[in-house]
Amino acid sequence: MIKELGDLMKLMGNRGKIQEEMQKFQASVGQITAEASSGAGYVTVKVNGRFEVLAVRISDEGMKLNDREMLEDLIAAATNQAVNKVREMLAAESAKMAAGLGLPPGLLGGGFPGLG
Repeated sequence: MIKELGDLMKLMGNRGKIQEEMQKFQASVGQITAEASSGAGYVTVKVNGRFEVLAVRISDEGMKLNDREMLEDLIAAATNQAVNKVREMLAAESAKMAAGLGLPPGLLGGGFPGLG
C-alpha cells in the first residue's frame, strides 16, 4: 500500500509532463498501423491505432473462389488479427511512455480505448 501511495504521489508530481506525453501519444496513434492476412493471403486488412480500417484487399485468387460466406469470414479474421496487432503496439507504446515518465508499466495501460 505504501508503494502504491508513493507511485500516486509521483504521478501527481509529474502531471504536466504526463499530460504532454499523453497528447503526443494520442496525436501519434493514427500513425500506428498494422496489417494482417487470412486465407493464405486471399484477404489483407490494414488498421490504424484508432481502430479504423484503412484498407481491405482481396486477391485475384480470393475473388475466383466465388464464395461470399468464405470471403466474409476471411475479412473478419484478417480484421481481428490486425486489430489485435494494433492493440499490442499501443500497449507497448504506452509501456514505453510510462517507463519514460518513471511510472510502473501497467499504470497507463487502461487509459487507452481497447487496451485492457
